[in-house]
Amino acid sequence: MNLEVCLYASLAAHLPDRADGNSCVMEVEDGSTVEALLTRLNVPLHAAKIIFLNGTHAQLGTSLKEGDRLAVFPPIAGG
Repeated sequence: MNLEVCLYASLAAHLPDRADGNSCVMEVEDGSTVEALLTRLNVPLHAAKIIFLNGTHAQLGTSLKEGDRLAVFPPIAGG
């Protein structure tokens, strides 16, 4: 199944070479989870602080489905 993966800020360095900016379309196995996909991309799980799946907050154990849009942000600081 295919889904769009968006990794922001420092996490974007973990996207495949074919990525367009901070996102790419990836093929994953049916039943894959957010955690499995991030592990496949070598994203340190502790660095995935904010996770959205189709615009809704998600967890590492959330299952992925065809056509999903996954967005992951590292810790954000500022003032």
